[in-house]
Amino acid sequence: MLIRSLCLSIALLLGSYAQALTADEARAIAIGESDARVEALAKALTTADERTAAFLQALSDDAVKVAAGKVLIVRDGKGLDPVSGTEAAVPDDAEDVMNNNRMRGELDSALAALKLFSPDEKTRSAAIRQLQSDADETKLPLIEKAYASEANAQIKLELGLVRAAALMNSADKGKRLEAARLLRSSKQANTKTVLLARLKVETEADVKSALQLSLSEVEAALAWGDRLGAIFSGISLGSILLLVALGLAITYGLMGVINMAHGELMMIGAYATYVVQVLFQKYLPLAFDWYLLAAVPVAFLASALMGAALERSVIRFLYGRPLETLLATWGISLMLMQLVRTLFGAQNVGVENPSWMSGGVQVLGNLSLPFNRLVIIGFAVFVLGSVAWLIGRTRLGLFVRGVTQNRPIASCMGVNTARIDTYAFALGSGIAGLAGCALSQVGNVGPDLGQGYIVDSFMVVVLGGVGQLAGTVYAAIGLGVLNKFLEGWAGAVLAKIAVLVFIIIFIQKRPQGIFAMKGRSAEA
Repeated sequence: MLIRSLCLSIALLLGSYAQALTADEARAIAIGESDARVEALAKALTTADERTAAFLQALSDDAVKVAAGKVLIVRDGKGLDPVSGTEAAVPDDAEDVMNNNRMRGELDSALAALKLFSPDEKTRSAAIRQLQSDADETKLPLIEKAYASEANAQIKLELGLVRAAALMNSADKGKRLEAARLLRSSKQANTKTVLLARLKVETEADVKSALQLSLSEVEAALAWGDRLGAIFSGISLGSILLLVALGLAITYGLMGVINMAHGELMMIGAYATYVVQVLFQKYLPLAFDWYLLAAVPVAFLASALMGAALERSVIRFLYGRPLETLLATWGISLMLMQLVRTLFGAQNVGVENPSWMSGGVQVLGNLSLPFNRLVIIGFAVFVLGSVAWLIGRTRLGLFVRGVTQNRPIASCMGVNTARIDTYAFALGSGIAGLAGCALSQVGNVGPDLGQGYIVDSFMVVVLGGVGQLAGTVYAAIGLGVLNKFLEGWAGAVLAKIAVLVFIIIFIQKRPQGIFAMKGRSAEA
């Protein structure tokens, strides 16, 4: 249906000068040396019609055979004459037409040029993006025709830049100068590639100067996209660190438990998301796009119940002994990883994004904001608000703060401190499960998932100030943005080292973190 629609559009829009595909043209495109075939393809594009589009698509799909010098389109065992469109018998000795990488690239480029006449704006935009790096003068007739008939102002602007890129390789010096001037306003990364390639072979001094000027302006425009991209990536990483560290802000910041199994509780949330996805795929395939909404409470409950079991069975006996809690929870983390390997295998499992989280928003030529990252940022804000409300506005939050500040007095006031400890630890563990659910949407899920985030999350809590939610937010976003900017400057490994050195120096100068605790609880 798509090919038929495309062919109909081409027939209507190019019908004023298009001529039917001839047998000689079809044979020249399908048979012979690559240079001759590419030349024949370029010639056919100047008079392209619906038969040409269908034939080129068949060539691209490896659905063309040749027998005794006659070319046939063969689909589902049935032959079709590419010139007349009528059915034709397929001889037993028919051989497949072979396309090398160069020919496939030329076919893809030609089909992209033909898609400029599609009635669908998204298809035309995709064709323009494909042509930006490989447009040449052979496609100018189609580009010019599409430019004249384009009604969408934004697409017409982008098409004008493609036209300029096609003129860039012209033998006419004036056309090359015009192309350099037109490309100056481009904000596409492909334009930089085109300009650099032309600069290497350009011999005319004035053209070379114009190309260099255009390259400088394009690079300046792209630099803003790179900076904004680094900021967005930093906020995205910071939102993930925030989700991971929020649980620690409760279990470590409020309760003083050094929980080395926090990463594994996050891993449990990720695997709970995977299990919900499998169940939806098997039993509710039509509702698959909504599996993630069901996975959020399941991930929270799975990790919260595991956290409550750990607190009641092990951690409750180790309060006030941080070194022993560290060793005990480290051993628990190893047990949980082995349990997951036993149940799900040692290999990573894939968790798919729902359709509404696929794709992204194109803000600039070199800046795209993926929907899954945007959703995770929004989810992190929602979880942060929920935790702040729970701790600051509810009865449970009041009891948690009371037990944290003065356990004996809270017990004298009738608060069941042991039960509050379990609830608080389960809450921190459940938030870790939510972090695992979010992480499953941006990467694979495996037994070692938590190991990559446990150190970073502890750094966020310590840097922000023990027990301070506001400090956790500032530290998570700040470290995320700082890390991404340093990665672009020094690489991933050196960026990690630089961030660690920064945190060490900061803690030396301000041991209580960004936000120090105030009042008598800070003096205890």
